[in-house]
Amino acid sequence: MNADFCHDVIENLSLLEGFARRLAGDHAFADDLVQETVLRALAHADRFRPGTNLLAWLLTILRNTYLNEKRRERRHRNFGAKMLALPSLTTTEQEWRLEMREVQCCFGRLSTPQREALILVAANGYSYDRAARIAGCAVGTTKSRVCRARLQLHELLEHKPVAPADTDGLAGNLARTA
Repeated sequence: MNADFCHDVIENLSLLEGFARRLAGDHAFADDLVQETVLRALAHADRFRPGTNLLAWLLTILRNTYLNEKRRERRHRNFGAKMLALPSLTTTEQEWRLEMREVQCCFGRLSTPQREALILVAANGYSYDRAARIAGCAVGTTKSRVCRARLQLHELLEHKPVAPADTDGLAGNLARTA
């Protein structure tokens, strides 16, 4: 970038400011537009073809910057309206800690085999095959324990009545075979 280009941009500042004020209708926003226009012009000075109309080029940058800002505002406004319509998804750190304490308490109420299976599969990400080898049981048993643990944990967290924890999944199997 050469000094002549910078000098020519500076000479057009007053015209840019007037155009930005009329376009934006807000003095502060107009100043931001001019500043962004100058920054973009200097950053892309290599794209300007000497001998063409510098003011037209600068005004195009300013207009495009203005339109981009307005589009961004509209997206944020639409997004904000949609977010306000949704139930609150954010919680404070204190609420989060209370919820985690409740999860830990409910998790502790699961049977030991169910907790072990859920930790191996859900928390550690092991496959059912690998979790079954670690626990020393059949793959089907591991799948059953994980499924029952998830259901029971969900019921406990929803404060629904839950049948007593089945330590090995044998009580249900015995009841079905009897």
